[in-house]
Amino acid sequence: MAPPKSDLPQGTLDLLILKVIALGPVHGYAIAQRLEQVSRGVVQVPEGSLYPALHRLENRGLLAADWKETETGREAKFYRLTRKGLKQLKTETADWQRLIYGIGLILQMADGGAE
Repeated sequence: MAPPKSDLPQGTLDLLILKVIALGPVHGYAIAQRLEQVSRGVVQVPEGSLYPALHRLENRGLLAADWKETETGREAKFYRLTRKGLKQLKTETADWQRLIYGIGLILQMADGGAE
């Protein structure tokens, strides 16, 4: 049984895109596939969200792109992190790790008094 699709909190998509691209140059469709595969179907990014995010990240100087041929022979824009993008990825990752830790502590509280 496939896990239910999950809506991403604001700003999360950019972080996930930067993380996938940090692994090496990749085109948009492959980014969406990788996110869905690694998250075991929980994260599904529609084209209408993915491509505007890629353009936004490129305009902010976090990504650079080159047109290349894909493994299927089609031309596609391959994205790679810039130095600024790598710095942003590290900062956002640290911020998320702190938030995840704090939320985890709250969720581990005993259920005392709840009825």
